[in-house]
Parts: sequence; C-alpha cells; structure tokens
Amino acid sequence: MATKTLQDMVLAAASLHSGKIAVTFDKGITEGGPMLLYYHELVALGNELTLFLQIQCVQNTRAIALYCQPDINLPVWILGILQLPAAYVPLDPDAPALLSARVMKQCGLKYCVLQSDLLQVREPNADLFTPAAVPESASQGALAYILHTSGTTGLPKTVRVPHKCIVPNILHLRSLFQMTPDDVVFLASPLTFDPSVVEIFLALTSGARLLIVPTAIKRMPNRLAHVLFKKHKTTVLQVTPTLLGRFGRRVLQEEVLSAGSSLRVLALGGEACPSLALLRSWRQQGNCTHIYNIYGITEVSCWACCYHLPESLLQSTDVTESSVPLGPPLMETTVELRDEDGCVITQGEGQVFIGGMDRVCLLDDEVTVAPGTMRSTGDWVQIRDTHLYYLGRRDRLVKRHGQRLHLDTLQQVVMSLQKTILHRLSQLLPSHSVPDTLVLVPALPLSSHGKVSMGELMKIYQRQRAGSESHSALRDTKTLRARLQSLWRETLGLTEDEAIQEDSNFLFSGGDSLQALRLCDDITTAVGVTSSGLLEVILDGSFSEILRHVATATLTFPSELSRTSHPVAMKRPADPVSSAQPKRQHTDPYSTTAAEWPLGVVVSSLKKAVRCTWTERNHSQAVETNDPSASSVTPPLREAGGLGLGVSWESDTGRCVDASPVLLIQRGADGASGGTRATVFIGSHSHRMQALDLTTGGLLWERVLGDRIESSSAVSRCGRLVVVGCYDGGVYFLCVESGETQWVFETGDAVKSCPTVDPLTGLVMVGSHDGHVYALDPQVQQCVWKHHCGCGAVFSSPCLHPSLRQLYVATLGGHLLCLNPDTGTVLWTYSRKTPFFSSPSCSSGHIIIGSVDGNICCFSHTGEMVWQYVTNGPVFSSPCITPDKQRVVCGSHDGCVYCLNCTDGSLVWRYQTPSRVYSSPCVFEGSAWGKEGTLVGLASTDGTLCVLDGEDGTLRASLSLLGELFSSPVVWERSLVVGCRNDFVYCVAPTGELK
Repeated sequence: MATKTLQDMVLAAASLHSGKIAVTFDKGITEGGPMLLYYHELVALGNELTLFLQIQCVQNTRAIALYCQPDINLPVWILGILQLPAAYVPLDPDAPALLSARVMKQCGLKYCVLQSDLLQVREPNADLFTPAAVPESASQGALAYILHTSGTTGLPKTVRVPHKCIVPNILHLRSLFQMTPDDVVFLASPLTFDPSVVEIFLALTSGARLLIVPTAIKRMPNRLAHVLFKKHKTTVLQVTPTLLGRFGRRVLQEEVLSAGSSLRVLALGGEACPSLALLRSWRQQGNCTHIYNIYGITEVSCWACCYHLPESLLQSTDVTESSVPLGPPLMETTVELRDEDGCVITQGEGQVFIGGMDRVCLLDDEVTVAPGTMRSTGDWVQIRDTHLYYLGRRDRLVKRHGQRLHLDTLQQVVMSLQKTILHRLSQLLPSHSVPDTLVLVPALPLSSHGKVSMGELMKIYQRQRAGSESHSALRDTKTLRARLQSLWRETLGLTEDEAIQEDSNFLFSGGDSLQALRLCDDITTAVGVTSSGLLEVILDGSFSEILRHVATATLTFPSELSRTSHPVAMKRPADPVSSAQPKRQHTDPYSTTAAEWPLGVVVSSLKKAVRCTWTERNHSQAVETNDPSASSVTPPLREAGGLGLGVSWESDTGRCVDASPVLLIQRGADGASGGTRATVFIGSHSHRMQALDLTTGGLLWERVLGDRIESSSAVSRCGRLVVVGCYDGGVYFLCVESGETQWVFETGDAVKSCPTVDPLTGLVMVGSHDGHVYALDPQVQQCVWKHHCGCGAVFSSPCLHPSLRQLYVATLGGHLLCLNPDTGTVLWTYSRKTPFFSSPSCSSGHIIIGSVDGNICCFSHTGEMVWQYVTNGPVFSSPCITPDKQRVVCGSHDGCVYCLNCTDGSLVWRYQTPSRVYSSPCVFEGSAWGKEGTLVGLASTDGTLCVLDGEDGTLRASLSLLGELFSSPVVWERSLVVGCRNDFVYCVAPTGELK
C-alpha cells in the first residue's frame, strides 16, 4: 500500500466535508466575530499557493521555511508547501534573528513563505544566509516537516520527519479520541513544537474544526478559557500540564473541567503527567472529559505512548495510587526499556528507547538510518504490573547520602500534597528523599514550548542559597533597608551611590515585569522568608511599602517603620492588576497642516490646532522626592488675579483614567463655525472607550474593548476612524460616529503607545510592548511594515516629521531610532543606558525627549546631541514645543515644570508644582482665556491643575481635583479636558478673566 501523506488525508476529508468550517481564527476581542475558513476554501487557497511555489521555486525543492504568527491562513500555507511537495520548516518570529538564520542555514533553506505583515527588508549577510550543504537523504516529498528540538534529550538538534513517521500517529490518535466532524480542536502548541502537527491534522483529516487564537490570547488564561469553552465549545485539547495549570483551579473546575464542559478529550503531554490527586482537584463533580497521558520525543515525532485514565481511577480515593502510567505503544511504534548496560529488560528500572520500522526520523547530518532504529529518550521509568511508570529524566537521577533518588518522582509526590508538605513527605518517603527545604516562587518560568524551565528554577535556588548566609544579619530595619536598596540597584543596573527614595516605584524607575520577578526572588533569597503578595507590592507600591511588607514578614518589631518611612498613597484597590504605567504621547509635526483633517481639527496633548498647541501626550511615572532647592527660582505661589477654574462637567468611566483625551472638532460642510461639533475620545482601565460631547459632557457612545486602555487615541486622516491601543495587544479602529469596530490589528503584547497618523499617506504608526513599531493602513486593513526596535518595549509614542519623512521612536531599552515612515528602514539610532518613557517631540530643527536619568535631551535631525538639561529627577513627561518653536516645556519627577530655550537648552523659567509631574504640559493660545500670548496647562499627581503664564511661568489659576492625575490636559478654546484616577473625565473652564 502506498504511503499516505498528511496532505492526502486532508484532501480526502475536504472532499467529504467541503461545506463545513475547517478553521476558525478568533482574536479574542469583544467586538466583531471570528474569521472562518471552509474546507473548499482551504483546498482552493492551498492549490493557489502550491502553483505559485511551483513557478517560483527550482525543481526538487525539498524544504521551505514558514515564518508566521497564528493566523486564519496558517493551514493554507502548510498545505500549499506540502503539496509542492516539500517539507515545511517553521521559524519562530519571536526568536532572535541569528537563531532563525542558523536554522535556515542548517536546513539548507533557499525559500521562505512569509506572512506579509512580518516582512522586514534588510541587506542580507552572506555568512548567515548562504545555505549549508544538506545531504540528499530522502526523495522529494518524503519529508513532512523539519524541526529543531528544545534540547530536552540533549543538545538541540535538527529533526527531519517523514510522512510515514507521523501519519501513524494521526491515524491512531484519531481512532483513540473517536474524532468526528463535529469536533473543535484547539491549536495550543507553537508550530516549532511538534504536538502542533497532531493538533492541526487531527482536526483537518477528520473534517473537524481547527481553532486558532493569537499568541497574546494564549497568555491570558481567563480570556483563553472564555474563547475556548464559552464561545467555541472546544472538544479536544492537547497541552502541557504546566499550561493547563495556568488556568488556575477555579477556572479549571468551573469552565475547563466543569460538569457541563464541552471538552471531550484532554491529552496531557510534553511533561510528566500530573499526579492523580492534582487531576482530581482540577475536576468538578460530574465532569465527563476523557483524560489521556501521552508520551513521546521529537526525535521520533510526535507521540509514542498513550494511556487513557479510566474514570474509576479518577474517582478513586486511594492515596497510594499517585502516578499515571505512560500507556501502551501507539501504532507502528516500538518501546523498549534498557538498563545502564544497554540490555533490554522487562522488570525493574531502565531508560526508555523509542523507534519502529517506519517511525524513523533523520537527525542533524544523518543521510540514512536503518529501519527499526531505536532512539534514547533520557527518561527513566519503572515497570510495575506490565505498566511503565515515569520516574524522571536521566539527568535528574541523583545520588543523595549514597542512595539513588529520582527528582521527578519526588516532584510527583509533592504535587499530590496540599499542605504541611515537609511533614507529609517524611511520612511517605525514605529519609534520603525528603528535601532539606522548599522554595516558594511567585510564578513558574516557562520555555517557549510551555514547559517549566529547569535552568531558570536552578538560578532562583542558587540566588537563595548564595544569600542564605546573610539572613541572620537582617535583624533591624536599617540593615534591611540597606539590603533592599542594594537589591533594587542591582536589578535595575544602578550605581552604588544612586539614591533610592522612599516613594520610588519599581516600574516607574525603569523596571519591567521580568525584573520585578527577579527582584522578588532576590528579596526572598536575602531574607530567607517567602512573603505572600510580595510580587504585587513590587509591581504596585513604593519602596517604603516593599520595606514595610518584608519587615512585617521577617522582623520582630516592624512597627519601627512608622517612624522612618513616609506613607505614599497607593492606587485604588479596585484595580489590583493595574501597573499604572506612565503614559506618553508624541508631539506631532511642527507643520500646522498635519492637524487639519477633512472638515475638522484633531486636538490632543501632542498636536497643534487653531488656538491649541499639540503638546506631547502621555506622561510617565517614576518615583523621586522633590528637590527643595528648586523653589529658589520658582515664581511665588499666589492667587491669580480675578481668574478661577470651575468644573463644567464630569463623566464616570468606571475605573481609573490614565489616558489623555483627544478632541475631534468637526466643522459643517461649508466650514461655517455654526456647524462645528466637538467630541472627546478617551479610554479607561474599565476597558471602556467613550465618545463625549465637549460642550455638555453627554455620552455619544461607549464601547468595551478587550482589556485596559492606557493609550491615548488618534483620528485617522479621513476623519472617520478613531484609533486606540489596548492592553490585550490590539490596535482598535472604531467608527467615529458609532464606535463600531472596523478593524483590530493584533500585536504581540500590550499597546500603551499612542498612535501617530501620517498626514501624507494616512498610515497609522504605533508601538507595542512586543518591541515593534507598526505602520498600519486602515483603508486596506493591513500592516504595511513593522520594525523591531532591538531592545525593550515601545512604550512612548512615535513622533513624525512629515516633510523630512522621518519617524522618531523611543524604547524602554534606551534606544532612540529614526526610521523612514514609508518603509520602516532605520536612518540612525542613538542609545543610552536608561529607558525612554517620554515621547519625542520635534520641530523644524530639533528632536527633544526626556530620559529616566533626569535629562531633557535635544538632538539634531541627523542624530547628533545638541544639548542636555539636567533636572533633579527622572523625566517621564513628554516635551511640548511652543508655537514659535523657540521654547520647550517639560515636567520632571522632581516636581518642577521647566521652560527651556530650544537653541541652547538654557533655563527660561521653572515652576515648582505641589507634587510630581508625570503628564505632559499643554501650551495653548490664551486669547480665549483673556490673556495675550501663550498659557501652559499642567497637572501634578496630587490632583492639582495649574494654568501658568507661558512667558514667565507665573501661576494664573489652579484647581484641585479629588484624585491623582496621570492624564495630560488638552485645551480647546475655553475648555480644558483631563482624565483622573478617581474614575472621572473632567472638563474645566475659566470662571474669571486673567489680569
């Protein structure tokens, strides 16, 4: 019988189910439905790609790279390559470029099917991209795919997998799982992990439906559970135990493995199966899901054994039964157990070897392999009652006190216990198997394939062990404070003499979530005590609160902190997951034409319009104390002669408002002022995006997006779309009139950057925490180009100089890049050791940006440093250039607002605010407020709004709001709009005249 191929099986299923849905791609957003691909479309599009490849590629092409993110067309691309016929070689878009280049070279690749919005054109490096000579080991079409192993069974290696090796897996598992055309199979694994092959072809060879979601959604357990089980009623799920466990016990019991769950089949593989006790704790009473333990190695792709856990075992209360067997071999698979001398055994303990007559893959430089070749797994198992029970990796078999100990077996026992672990272990295990100590970690570090990273866990333990000798020395607050300050500096890469203020916040001092996890580990190591909630305090609180939290857990008399630490207001507890990260807004081009949209004007904290200057939007957060010396040059605080500020209206958004407002001023068709309509667009932590009437504050429409909104919005060149980034990784394009979603572009991580619109091309440029800046075309709904900025997330907002055709982008890695806005090509790069939270602003001759090291920096358009001005605290505020381009106004963490000369950076005036300044000042024409010249609107974090004279910085008016202010104010005529952390958006207006 001729060997079946994966594509043959798909085509056979498609001929029977041509009218059924083959693929569903759900972006996990609340607006708009999922994308669908029917079987007849899958075949037609696959044929088109095959024909194209036949024309473009030389004959006998044996392998083609596939470089893509999860997408509705992913199965089309795989099918098109297989039909050539050729093997597909998945490349990870998130992997370092050099690693991908190495894979391409080792596999001898000459062609790559590349997702269009991932394309970046660069000069090729001949050394990297010259394909290596790969042995002609198999006829064209014999190979299905080529992968790199993760290194679990030794050094990473290339694995070339023939169809005749993987097809038996698909056939047997399809039978065991009793697959039907009504099934929904979730693509849980990345393409670089061979279980993805099983997931894809289990579905598509059965006439079933393959469900695909973006990578970002896979990282959000609650959102993922909603998509899988509430929206799409997933029936087949194959995952690693670690990924399944990330749902948490509540979601597992109430959704994934509930009594009414849609899930028919749960296949756990890639790691040791959880203990029976843990599996039982995950299931709700009455759950009917069939659970399988599947086992295999990539070198004999994909699975070798499968065990169906009987319901009687899952219902049993026998605590002596803890581990789950590996199960019998799958079709055409041979499993052997060999002792340390390499002899096959049928009793006792030994290493697993896997193979079969046709289940043979080619590794690295192998040209041919004898049928029946057996591959070592490095896994140690025990035979009991004809069943194989996993003991652990060979490299996790250790000797302790002269006796052999399987660490993975110990892990199984530990996971079966819920409390008093050490005490219970002493009752269940011999003394040499009881660990000396238990180390609690806030989260398990994972590999790219969803497995626990043992290397990272070892680093955590080594840090704790290294610090254990100093525990006894931390007996008083003074010593503890010094130790925490040292760890803080070490984590952030600060110098030893860098002052750590009591109200310093870790994230706003330049840290990120991974560094916060490391600091949490280091503190736990240093004090020798695991403190519940420490990670949350690091992410959300000040240094003094971290100190108080740790002291409470470690010191006998933590109350002494009340005499040494200054309390700092925490963020509202109603939003416990918020990191309250700083905002940033770009300053749009100096050219006034950029602000003139069809029949209207866009006013933001970055843009200039009629009587308003576009100041830099979004602020940032950091933590430093005010510099008392600054007050010596600050104009005295005094009442503004005759002018007051009053609240015209307020709108409740339901959660904190850190985003800055954007105003759209729409004129009538004839341009007459009588037909003018002004709309406020602003987002909130409540996931809500609101459109408000500027005059009355009335709600025009409201939309709930997929997650928190900290990004400020922008308006498309056509004036019909409002564009905003979201924490769920999406860039949303909403209808200005109704708020309906027109398009959502998915990035790889949260979007906190404010979009910038190119007035010439209409492209929307926006940064993401995935490290890329994207150029999006809303008319054709596609990404024109994207560029990875090399180091760190893109938190600030891009700034465009339209006439020079230069786009400026800053990163948390300390890079300032100048790109061609039409192609994404790098024109120049500047780097410093501290992050840029501030957004760049540009004028005809300068680019100005603030830095966390306290400097306000000015560059020429060729990237040369022109001047630096040093403030007394980190600068997260984005600079605002005055209408005459002669001055720039910027806030600092030291509580001051600085007005500097753009030419040489000299100080014109400085104003001391009541608190720190995170947001960006707004410079606007004062005529509507009864003042000739310019005024400066600004907000400090204690809730104070100030209006200053732009000429000398004297205070003209002020108003205190009941909440912290991280939003940047925006002014149109006599209305000043700002968001507040008490959940409200405020419109403020003058109540008198300036004198």
